[in-house]
Amino acid sequence: LPILFPQQSGLYEYKIFGGLADCPPKLCVDVYMDLDFRKQWDQYVKELYEKTSDGEKVIYWEVKYPFPLSNRDYVYIRECREMDVDGRKIWVVLAQSVSVPQCPEKPGIIRVKSYKQSLAIESDGKTGSKVYMYYFDNPGGMIPSWLVNWAAKSGVPTFLKDMQKACHNYSKST
Repeated sequence: LPILFPQQSGLYEYKIFGGLADCPPKLCVDVYMDLDFRKQWDQYVKELYEKTSDGEKVIYWEVKYPFPLSNRDYVYIRECREMDVDGRKIWVVLAQSVSVPQCPEKPGIIRVKSYKQSLAIESDGKTGSKVYMYYFDNPGGMIPSWLVNWAAKSGVPTFLKDMQKACHNYSKST
């Protein structure tokens, strides 16, 4: 799990390379894009829904943070495309924070105003998927180093395991 530390911001950017065995790429993308299903399997989701703003779909997501830290919320747009690259099917999901009047800031919750994510998923050549993710956000406030370290060492691998489990349960719930 390589982590880059950009000098200009003092914030972390994450690059994640991983695999999800026995989870075909289309299933991974379906699970990842399904907000209602995510509320069932992602323990850190407090609130998650989609709204329309000026004809564009905008996502509101409140994330539970451990006590005594304040929860964070995100308002972002995202897009998913299926691409053909030299005969390889690759699904790409791009997401970026936006500011819209339909999602004003809430008291007691810190708004993450700078968020960007790129995700690419393709077949591993067997029954699973290869996953690449670039992730950056500025969580605002003072985030203790123990939480940053936990996210890098435990949070991301746990998320991938939870996602894999969610993929296995997806067909049963839809």
